[in-house]
Amino acid sequence: MLSLEEVCQRIRPADAEIMHRVWKIWDNKCIPLRSLDWLQETLVRIAGVQRTTHPSIERKLTIVMAADNGVIAEGVSQSDYHVTTQVVENMLHRRATIALMSEKAGSDFLVADMGMKERVEGVINLSQMRGTDNMARGPAMSRETAVAAIEAGADLALKKAAEGYRLLSTGEMGIGNTTSSSAVLAVLSGRAAAEVTGRGAGLSGEGLQRKIRTVEKAIALNRPDREDAVDVVSKVGGLDIAGLTGVFLGAAAAGIPVVIDGFIASVAALLAKQLAPAAPDGMIASHCSKEPGAVLALDMLGLKPVIYGNFHLGEGSGAVLLFSMLDQVFHLYEELPSFEEGKIETYIPLK
Repeated sequence: MLSLEEVCQRIRPADAEIMHRVWKIWDNKCIPLRSLDWLQETLVRIAGVQRTTHPSIERKLTIVMAADNGVIAEGVSQSDYHVTTQVVENMLHRRATIALMSEKAGSDFLVADMGMKERVEGVINLSQMRGTDNMARGPAMSRETAVAAIEAGADLALKKAAEGYRLLSTGEMGIGNTTSSSAVLAVLSGRAAAEVTGRGAGLSGEGLQRKIRTVEKAIALNRPDREDAVDVVSKVGGLDIAGLTGVFLGAAAAGIPVVIDGFIASVAALLAKQLAPAAPDGMIASHCSKEPGAVLALDMLGLKPVIYGNFHLGEGSGAVLLFSMLDQVFHLYEELPSFEEGKIETYIPLK
């Protein structure tokens, strides 16, 4: 397994020359110039990351990172860790949303246990501890544990790239993880907890206020260093967030793109960006979550979501919804004739 430092050293920016050539190919296709806009731009970025004018997303994989969060002891969620266990079991038996959506989208699917309270047979075991500690009472985990979780996620992505996968998507499952994500984003952005903390899977107004106070308390107690991504995720983050951070880094090191799901994955992507500034070149924002910090996280990444559906289901569902749209645009890129072949007058860019 590569160390975190070794993974980050392998990450290169997308190939600008390849991207320029792909835009020229697009602009000679028999459709109005840039008429599919962000979808065309996404294909161009994927080409730059894969370093080819004929990029491919034929083999897709949905990765769900599962972990439990000790902060639920503060009453920040309607459910406890037993729900994490049950949902993961449902995923494995095709009784969960993300498993069914992945199947329909033609994507393979896996669940990795990054730190669940209870073990589930059939899940890839990358567990570093049986759920994080309560960040409102002390650090969520040690720095060494956070690094190990990031490295485990990176190693998983590198192995899947070696197996021939050309597009990954990120999902998560873990009761309490919007609380840890809100804490991480509040630190990285410097914004107040109230600005970036939402209702998660569904809290009352009173529950939301308790969640905000818990985020504030955890940050004040642990004093995470916003310039040190590992310090932030170890003190106020989660094991699923750390594992997803590793997936983004490992995929970037392997030269394959990753579709970001919602709020939690976006926060992990921000941590990956801090560790390796070129990592976002291979990230694709699928949708803008309903969580209040979602827009801010994507803005900080410099990414534009393709889908605005007001989703807050989680599990990686928004990311998989984008797969069929990407399949369409890749098909057009390969099959559309040129203006000359289509006997259409070439469009000229207007100034």
